[in-house]
Amino acid sequence: MDEISTKAIAAKDDERAFEELVKSRKPWILKTAAEASRHYVSENDDEWSVALMAFHEAVRSYDGSKGSFMSFASVVIKRRVVDYIRSQGRYTSEISVSPDAFDGSLNEDEACGIDIQVQERITRDSLEETPAHRAERVREEISGMQEILNAYGFSFFDLTKCSPKAEKTKKSCGRAIRTLVASAVMMALMRLKRLLPIKELSEASGVIRKILERHRKYIIASAEILDGDFPVLASYLDNIREE
Repeated sequence: MDEISTKAIAAKDDERAFEELVKSRKPWILKTAAEASRHYVSENDDEWSVALMAFHEAVRSYDGSKGSFMSFASVVIKRRVVDYIRSQGRYTSEISVSPDAFDGSLNEDEACGIDIQVQERITRDSLEETPAHRAERVREEISGMQEILNAYGFSFFDLTKCSPKAEKTKKSCGRAIRTLVASAVMMALMRLKRLLPIKELSEASGVIRKILERHRKYIIASAEILDGDFPVLASYLDNIREE
């Protein structure tokens, strides 16, 4: 039995081992989802959530008699992603970005070029940052976050009404948010169903259901910000990450 197959069996009943397995195989899961959906897939796409849940299903149902785990998981993921796409009434033969991009197979010159571009962008942004520029970035991030929250059925501006006020409640919500963001499975479940996985989150974080239900919108929005590409908005949540 190969190493990945052995790790998959070990991860069947070990949440931490599963999270480590997901972390190490994330590029492969994205690539497999892209192959099945025939278009570029990022962690913000529903196909990623579907693929991750399928990967979890594969781990839970795998045993050595089913051959290589990677081959088995590939079948499960592609089947679930295709089923999902068909259920949405959409399927395309166009591939906007080759799935090979997920392999990490860039040559040294390409990788170096990308790194230089990233560093130049970071330097330029930091030098050009002004109050007006930052305000524009905030508006852009709020607009992007609003699109995400629309899928959950509430607005970014609803957060002023449901944010925790008491210090004890803030700490409880912070613990729930950190637990949620740290769990690829719960994040995928939340994004797929557009609901906070209250039962699973309560058990994992130790935060009572009443607090999770009352501050559901705040927890969802904070998790999406911290797990997404919202650096300015995330800077306002540093207290959550640092506790």
